[in-house]
Amino acid sequence: MSDYDLASLHVMIVDDYQPMRHILRGILREWGILKVGEAGHGREALETLKNFPADILITDYRMFPIDGLELAKSVRSGEAGCDPYLPILLITAFTEMKTILEARDAGVNEFLAKPISAKLVYYRIRSMIENPRPYVRAEEFFGPDRRRRSLPITGEDRREVKQETKGLERQGERE
Repeated sequence: MSDYDLASLHVMIVDDYQPMRHILRGILREWGILKVGEAGHGREALETLKNFPADILITDYRMFPIDGLELAKSVRSGEAGCDPYLPILLITAFTEMKTILEARDAGVNEFLAKPISAKLVYYRIRSMIENPRPYVRAEEFFGPDRRRRSLPITGEDRREVKQETKGLERQGERE
């Protein structure tokens, strides 16, 4: 299934349900990804990310004390001490449009509904590699461009666009 050599990636998994972390770790292992960090909630992830050079963050939505949306916002703010351009995949069983829009507005790159499969996780990771969205800084938002398609802008364009996608580009720099 894998068209890429993903073995050099460092992936951080954040989920309060240990069996789900185990499943995700197994999926990643099948693709040769052995550099995997784990955390049971967002606060633990923020501490781990200070010393774990993640290329991709895979997080659950609902956790306590810090959930996946708060984690994404902390990463994007740059205050967490980790790369604010870190690609984030949010996985959740809550698939209402409200949740999807909240994830988008928190700076999540990709969204995946449970139940998951190895194939769907791979497609989301591949999407982050093949279709990186430029990062946008606006008054109340920093993260990947929330628009999936180009539409004409009516009025003033208030966005400052950054073309950087450091998380996945760094993988060639490490062994």
